[in-house]
Amino acid sequence: MPNQNFNIVIIGQSGRLAYEAILFAASLRHFSPNFQGKLFVAEPQPGPRWDGDPRMPNNLKEALVALDAEILPFSSDHFGTSYPYGNKIEALKAMPEGEPFIFFDTDTIITGDICALPFNFDRPAASMQREGTWPVEELYWPGYTAIWKSLYDRFGLDFESSLDMSQPDEYWERYLYFNAGWFFGADPVAFGERFTEYARSIRINPPAELVIQPLDPWLDQIVLPLVIHSFGGGRPGPELDGLDGDITCHYRVLPLFYARESDAAITALETIAAPNKVKKLLKQYDPFKRMIYQGRGQKVRAMFDQSNLPRFEKSLRNKIKSAGFWMR
Repeated sequence: MPNQNFNIVIIGQSGRLAYEAILFAASLRHFSPNFQGKLFVAEPQPGPRWDGDPRMPNNLKEALVALDAEILPFSSDHFGTSYPYGNKIEALKAMPEGEPFIFFDTDTIITGDICALPFNFDRPAASMQREGTWPVEELYWPGYTAIWKSLYDRFGLDFESSLDMSQPDEYWERYLYFNAGWFFGADPVAFGERFTEYARSIRINPPAELVIQPLDPWLDQIVLPLVIHSFGGGRPGPELDGLDGDITCHYRVLPLFYARESDAAITALETIAAPNKVKKLLKQYDPFKRMIYQGRGQKVRAMFDQSNLPRFEKSLRNKIKSAGFWMR
């Protein structure tokens, strides 16, 4: 039987993420009504790492609580404004210790029964919905193997066992690399502590092999494979294909959602956004109002053949921007 005893955590913050959190929570309650765990909306608190107040407006927090979410305050001790992706690293340590967890990027909706998936929390994994974005090929770079091996060596990890030997040497897919849009593990506190340790080490003192490599915004995705490998995890098996499939949809931004996702996912989005109590909140955020409720999303969808999309996301973005429909 699938393990239903797990919690879910997303980030809630002032601005876009607060509205995305409403959409996520509504989708979870609609499509996974039997979910037994807690939905935590982790909220960074004001402090010296933030330029302003990162907390959500009270009316949106109240709406999240009404959707049976628990607001989880956490402190930003190392990241904050300088690297907001660090929220997903630091929030984990505020979670209930020893209770299995799944982290989702807030720009995700649930589109099926997440309780039906057979998670093995003792073997953590993360999303394979990624492109070869890092490391970046440079004129004088040492190559994929040298860069990745330097990171495994830094933390005393076995590099060879992380490789996909079915892929050719010096091809990006040979190396363990994830999209950090979802990941899971057995203990969020232990996971978060290690995630923080590795991320700070690489950020403050990167190995020499990384000297010309950009770390922003890729730091979380550089570190995540190392953390997962350190806990005995790796690439997800086919039993989890429903993630980034018919159970969840990591849409990133609404124009991309309408451009490339399935008809079923679009129907799911518009179904969960339709009730008045959700609509009146989401319409406060202009991209949601225009894309979902004023029909711009369907105009974007009509620009593309979903069965024959451009290979790279950049091409989608450029065409949407040229048409004046890019919003986030």
